[in-house]
Amino acid sequence: MTIGINAAAALKQPRTGVEEYTYQLIKHLTMLPEAREHRFLLYLPRSKGYSSSEAKRVEKSDGKVLDFAPLALHSNNNTEKRIFDLPLPDNFEIKILYWPLPFLWTQIRLAWEMLWCSPEILFIPVHILPFLAPKKSIVTIHGLEYEYFPEHYPLWHRRYLRWSTKYAVRQAAKIIAISANTKQDLIKLYGAESEKIEVVHHGVSFCHSEAVGRGISHECGSCIREGSFPRHGGVRMTGKDPYILYIGRVETKKNIQGLLEAYKILKEKYNIPHQLVLAGARGYGYEDIKFKIKNLKLKIIELGYISEEEKWQLLSDADLFVFPSFYEGFGLPVLEAQVAGVPVVCSDNSSLREITGRGALLVNPRNNLQIVEAIKQAIDDNVLRDKLRQSGWENIKRFDWEKCARETLSILLGK
Repeated sequence: MTIGINAAAALKQPRTGVEEYTYQLIKHLTMLPEAREHRFLLYLPRSKGYSSSEAKRVEKSDGKVLDFAPLALHSNNNTEKRIFDLPLPDNFEIKILYWPLPFLWTQIRLAWEMLWCSPEILFIPVHILPFLAPKKSIVTIHGLEYEYFPEHYPLWHRRYLRWSTKYAVRQAAKIIAISANTKQDLIKLYGAESEKIEVVHHGVSFCHSEAVGRGISHECGSCIREGSFPRHGGVRMTGKDPYILYIGRVETKKNIQGLLEAYKILKEKYNIPHQLVLAGARGYGYEDIKFKIKNLKLKIIELGYISEEEKWQLLSDADLFVFPSFYEGFGLPVLEAQVAGVPVVCSDNSSLREITGRGALLVNPRNNLQIVEAIKQAIDDNVLRDKLRQSGWENIKRFDWEKCARETLSILLGK
């Protein structure tokens, strides 16, 4: 069986939710023994980075790669990256589909490929099914945030996402939803047939190493409290105070304003010694968030985008992880905090109540006082903290990338 995969997201940097999903899923498909009897075509737009001499050495005129091991593709910031740490196995091929524009690659170039050289099965891990897709096409839909927070999306983007979701619901042979919540949203908002949708949860990574005990190995890097974690703009974690951590895009729909208000109350009412650390790229509504931070006049540390290594360093020494988002298709940062053995406070909504198990204190994100009391309880109650750590560690055993890859392959093959 020949299976084509739109692998473009696997090369994007930085890798957030859908990019990490695509990367990890393809990586673990290469490791499955049962995948070896099938041929996989990984479709990619040509990277701007690698040299013409290298391209001539590894590609045929039609863009098919002859020699996978030496092929170094470049990410958006021109940092040399292989798709995976190891060369692809023989049954995986990269096919580069040339396209001169930075947009419409899926709907024009990939669609053209489907017209003239269609695989038996097409898998789209990132929502957008191309025109002229083969009859047996499977698409993963990660969440419908644009339906709940339309103001966060330009009008053209919102219309495109709505159209592409309707098209996928109508045309795809199967839809993979990353949570039961996303499945229910598709049924409620788009009239999708329940039997057409399969729920396959993400996996969770283990800090580039095996997990140790109930948390990750501190060999990932020096602890922040030791003052050895230099930050953007010359900011450095001092190591004198414990900190409450948020990791994710810093934007309105993540309820950062609510978290800031809760932190203000915690400082004024309880005089907690904790710093608040926000780590993540800026998103919609950041200017309002920045204005609020400035007016609070509290010690709130903004780190901006962080690397994988920095993320695990931050998690490994955080006193508490707080994630008060209004909506999540999956909520991977919460699981990563559980991997790190950090007590978690997060929203009781969308997919979050589904994925956290018993390893988090759940709150109404629209009730700041409830957020305050949950944070205070999670800081003060050592018995509760230990219970949350242990329950979190038990919970993350449900989320495994190998399991995700195996279940996905089974759906692709119609088993």
